[in-house]
Amino acid sequence: MVGWSAVETTLILVPEMDYLPIFLKIEGRSCLVVGGGEVAERKIALLRDAGARPRVVSRGLSPRLAAMVEEGEIDYRQGEFTERDLDGVVLAIAATDDRQANRAVSEAAAARGIPVNVVDDPALCSFIMPSMIDRSPVQIAVSTGGASPVLARMIRSRLESSIPSAYGRLAELTREYRGKVKARFATNEERRLFWERVLAGPVAEMVLAGQDTQARQALDQELSRGDVTDRIGEVYLVGAGPGDPDLLTFRALRLMQQADVIVHDRLVSKAILDMARRDAERIYVGKQRNDHALPQEGINELLVRLAKEGKRVCRLKGGDPFIFGRGGEEIDTLAEEGIPFQVVPAVTAAAGVASYAGIPLTHRDYSQAVVFATGHLRDGTMNLNWPALAQPRQTVVFYMGLQGVEIICRELIAHGMPPTTPIALVQQGTTPNQRVFTATLESMPRKVQETDIRPPTLIIVGEVVRLHEKLRWFDPSHEEQKVFGVHDRR
Repeated sequence: MVGWSAVETTLILVPEMDYLPIFLKIEGRSCLVVGGGEVAERKIALLRDAGARPRVVSRGLSPRLAAMVEEGEIDYRQGEFTERDLDGVVLAIAATDDRQANRAVSEAAAARGIPVNVVDDPALCSFIMPSMIDRSPVQIAVSTGGASPVLARMIRSRLESSIPSAYGRLAELTREYRGKVKARFATNEERRLFWERVLAGPVAEMVLAGQDTQARQALDQELSRGDVTDRIGEVYLVGAGPGDPDLLTFRALRLMQQADVIVHDRLVSKAILDMARRDAERIYVGKQRNDHALPQEGINELLVRLAKEGKRVCRLKGGDPFIFGRGGEEIDTLAEEGIPFQVVPAVTAAAGVASYAGIPLTHRDYSQAVVFATGHLRDGTMNLNWPALAQPRQTVVFYMGLQGVEIICRELIAHGMPPTTPIALVQQGTTPNQRVFTATLESMPRKVQETDIRPPTLIIVGEVVRLHEKLRWFDPSHEEQKVFGVHDRR
């Protein structure tokens, strides 16, 4: 005989849940709503979204609900609630402004064992309506047990910002292939490994990037291989923006946090690198004047090698990867090698830095066009289309132009720009170390020589620079400086 004793057992107390979180299948079923106002409208909308047939009882209806009755979208009985209204329903919602009427609904439903919700009165509820994130068929419900619906909505909004809408399509794809996967792999363990690989790899990323056709083709290839251990990796070409971590896109952050390796350049700030997955390998491939940690061809080969090792590689580049970032060269190599990749655009330095400096790149009174150009010196010169850059009523933004600022000013003046044209040089824009220097084309070279200005910098030329003093809003002194450091600023 087996017995229990105080010596042999330990009682573990755990917090009790106020409610059991479940999802009800109510498609095609009748659900009662007592009430005909705006609150009832919202509840009816949720029921209809779930495929239910709402049955409404109320003394009167809002114009919207009256229109729905005329269209045959809901059933309606005018009058007071009676117990017979519960006949044939699977759940009930009381949404009147009369607590006694709501209590009557609650008690009658409870007597019949029908789940009941009373709006804004948890004590009368057997279930509550959570705040929901709908990525059908993926659904997430957030509840505070009726304690604070506003807090539940705030939590939902934070979750919504980090859960792509394409997760619904991803779930549909997995549902479509479940039978095929079950037929292909004999054991639950093999099926689990297969789906873990798919949902954390290129197939899932293709769906999230809107490449559904390619995702199906890749999934078919994965099934035909049938090996749940061997896999090829993927490369994410991610723009890190101009420096401020708050300017990262949601997709950039998501990919940074799932990558196995972070390959980053000099312009990626420490604050942004700290947002990547903690255990990810970090490889620095930064370039600066006359000192390249790794030549571009070497970076291309590195990305290919890491992906062929089965790793998810985040190639993290300052600014936008397709604007003076040589991103096109990198993905060209990846495409030739058959490596899956995706590109995540970013706030380019011109847009971000100009905004933080209070300099609009276009303005009805000053500039009707904007041109981006590289100020990088090659053999001590800049081979640019100076006549096109020196046009009136346009803004010209030079990337990597600090070392060539004297040439820039000289050539713009030589090709027709007035020497008094305003110019701004922004150092480490969007970060707590931001400094803005303004002058004219004639005086800026001397100012650079007399001032300790360090890269990374951006040069903005045009009449819009005159607005800097009036429109500047960003105060770097109010920001936390130590976490924004750009690596190797020599």
